[in-house]
Amino acid sequence: MRHDDITEAIGNTPLVRIDPAVHGLANIDLYAKLELLNPFGSVKDRAAWHMARPLLERAAPGDTVVELSSGNTAKALALLAGMHGLPFKSVTNRMKVPEIKELLLLLGAEIDELPGGSECLDPADTDDPLTRMHRQLAAEGGGYLHTDQYFNQRNVDAHVHGTGPEIVKDLGGRAPDYFVACVGTAGSSTGVARVLRQHNPDVEVIGLVAAKSDFIPGIRTIDEVHEVGLFDPGVYDALETVTADQAIDGLLTLVRRCGILTGPTGGGAFAGALRHLRAVDASLTGRRSAVFIVCDRLESYLSYVRDRRPELFGRPPRRNSVRTLTEAELGAAPVLGIAAAQRHVLDAGGLVVDLRNPYAYQALHIAGSINIADEVFAELLHAGLPVSRGRPLLLVCPVGEKSARYAALLRRMGHPDVHSLAGGIIAWRDAGAELVRD
Repeated sequence: MRHDDITEAIGNTPLVRIDPAVHGLANIDLYAKLELLNPFGSVKDRAAWHMARPLLERAAPGDTVVELSSGNTAKALALLAGMHGLPFKSVTNRMKVPEIKELLLLLGAEIDELPGGSECLDPADTDDPLTRMHRQLAAEGGGYLHTDQYFNQRNVDAHVHGTGPEIVKDLGGRAPDYFVACVGTAGSSTGVARVLRQHNPDVEVIGLVAAKSDFIPGIRTIDEVHEVGLFDPGVYDALETVTADQAIDGLLTLVRRCGILTGPTGGGAFAGALRHLRAVDASLTGRRSAVFIVCDRLESYLSYVRDRRPELFGRPPRRNSVRTLTEAELGAAPVLGIAAAQRHVLDAGGLVVDLRNPYAYQALHIAGSINIADEVFAELLHAGLPVSRGRPLLLVCPVGEKSARYAALLRRMGHPDVHSLAGGIIAWRDAGAELVRD
């Protein structure tokens, strides 16, 4: 197959049947749409090219392609911009996977990291990162080509004209009975669902979101997804939650049993699809079909998997990890409200540890607190207690969920006077308690 340009290789990805011996469904044929086989490695290749093409056609020398992205869209846009001799700038508040950041830098991208809205940049600033980026671009004048993936209808159209029709064609001209998709920008799920319903109005569309306080690359939580301009809850017959552990379990099954080198998003789509389909499988009469999307490849997420499943890499499980906490321990996590925290910790000379990212901490934080980002704090705990048992300790994070887990773990490790700030920095801010700027 000959191409004059790498962009001609975008799309027309395989639809692969999953062996029933793997999924165990008696009445449903399950298919994986292998978007990882796009030339840049992900489903985002379609949207990136569809959004960028009209901008690149009218670009002037020295223009910069810019997008709010920390992953596959940024990767595809960096490559597309480079092909046209233009720089690319990624503005993001979600740069959590080291391999992705390193790859973007290797591709020549500039990365501008921001704290997210949940990180409480400023009590008087309620704007989300996208709005702040729009203002920054406007203030600096022209020279930016903004693809705007969270609001650009061409994100959806890429799948209306490509992914959706390909699925119908490969199923012999009919839509599946079930379509399961992870929700990030909502572009692929919305576009594919639109096409499938044109061929089968009864297709059941299941959207998958990440569990609250859980991080799965490429999947947003239910709170985060409502911030996306393309997200329309009416697209989905149901929105269901998938956890990071379920995503990794699904990833391992697809990799080891099916030869599909999927990343966590595809693993989450597979796990969520099986859970939903198993609930209906036994009641079906006659054959049904279902499709899920394998969004991207495994190689960029090895550190993500290794951090959560070290035993897969020949390393012993980490005893001092929040992932080893029981439900009882989590339920008994020591938590203090604002007033009690001020009395018990601040007035008693306790130590306040802020677990947010450094950008958010520098913007605003509790006076006298120290900043140890979540990932670094987790590493410290593997070696034992990072502070004296005799000193009161208050852990804070954006909304108090991660800090509660660490507080429960530290109690188990023998720290008798550790607490989490209830509601996190957001609650502290909303209560009018003092915050300072670095």
